Amino acid sequence: MFKKLLNSFALALHNIRTRLFHTLLSILGIVIGVGALVTVLSLIDGLEKFAKEQITTTTSLKAVMIETNTYKRVNDVGVQKEDYGYLNYERFKTFSGAITIPATGYIEFGKNSEVLLSDSSKVGVGVNGVNALHPTLAVLETGRLFTAEELTAKTPVAFANYSFAKQVAGKDSVDTALGQTIAYKDKVVKVVGVLKSKGREKPELYLPISLFSDDELKADPPRVMFEVDEVEQVQAFKKDAELWLRSNVAKDTTDFRVMTNEGRVEQAAKGFLLFRIVMGMIVGISVIVGGIGVMNVLLISVNERTVEIGVRKAMGAKKRDILLQFLAESVTVSLFGSLLGLVFGILFAMGAVPVIKAFADVPFEAAYTLNTFMVITIIAIVIGIVFGTYPAMRAARLNPVDAIRRE
Repeated sequence: MFKKLLNSFALALHNIRTRLFHTLLSILGIVIGVGALVTVLSLIDGLEKFAKEQITTTTSLKAVMIETNTYKRVNDVGVQKEDYGYLNYERFKTFSGAITIPATGYIEFGKNSEVLLSDSSKVGVGVNGVNALHPTLAVLETGRLFTAEELTAKTPVAFANYSFAKQVAGKDSVDTALGQTIAYKDKVVKVVGVLKSKGREKPELYLPISLFSDDELKADPPRVMFEVDEVEQVQAFKKDAELWLRSNVAKDTTDFRVMTNEGRVEQAAKGFLLFRIVMGMIVGISVIVGGIGVMNVLLISVNERTVEIGVRKAMGAKKRDILLQFLAESVTVSLFGSLLGLVFGILFAMGAVPVIKAFADVPFEAAYTLNTFMVITIIAIVIGIVFGTYPAMRAARLNPVDAIRRE
């Protein structure tokens, strides 16, 4: 059987070579269709790769975020809860110690407010209560951050970002902001450090979160972020965190949302899969048109080779031998057209990338994955079988006497 199959493909290649120009014209549709499909898939793969890179560079896949949900749904309406669980600094420390999976935790309370400077002027600033800053954010221009001892002792110190320090210093150097006193409600803190500038940024002031009362924290519950040491342990950490919060802090099961950035990656992947399917179906119309071209070239081939078919059947060839020969020819023609379309699609995608970069100004590249090449191969085989079946059956049904008499 395998030998017959090889002979059928060899004969198919011979017949294609004898009518090469006619075959090329007939498979033009499949070349264009497959080329368009390759271009679309490679550009979508490139977009997906770019999106994942952006997600992983702007947010850590090791991060676990915890937010307090202060609303509940009643008759499909969001209603403020009367009571809910939340994390203050003491509960956060207990929480961090209870989770056995290695991770670094950050808690932050934030609120925009007016503060009073040492010269009695009032300015607007984002007031943040924190236990620490992530190392990527804690880059100092001058001075220092507050210490763990100051955090525990509730020492009234603070550090500012560069934008707020410039407001405090006025025309002087930001170094002069060090030692200045800032009054926020009933708190008077001394500035001990200034963060390095990040360009355009809103003014921010960072205080030890231990300085804030439970009433302040409950009114606007802090956000918590943990950076897990190993990305493989993120899901396990999330489950442990949800269990601890439900058991020790939550008033009901909806009080906390525990989120990871893996969900963002999965959502992006689902979106691109949907986009890939929709665009594939649209471009697939061109591939179907190409399949009709394959059927056309085979029907012409059957008409031109009726005598050959008659002689072969008269000499003992069975219906399945003729059927196999023309199906092999159909698959070969489809594979040949798909190969040309693959080359055409790759070249077109390579030409499209500089145009996209020129307009979008992003580091975007087309991506060629194994899945794309497998899809094209499967499409070629399916087209060959589907659109080659009718011509092959027509050739197999020819009566040898009638076929020879046509000459």
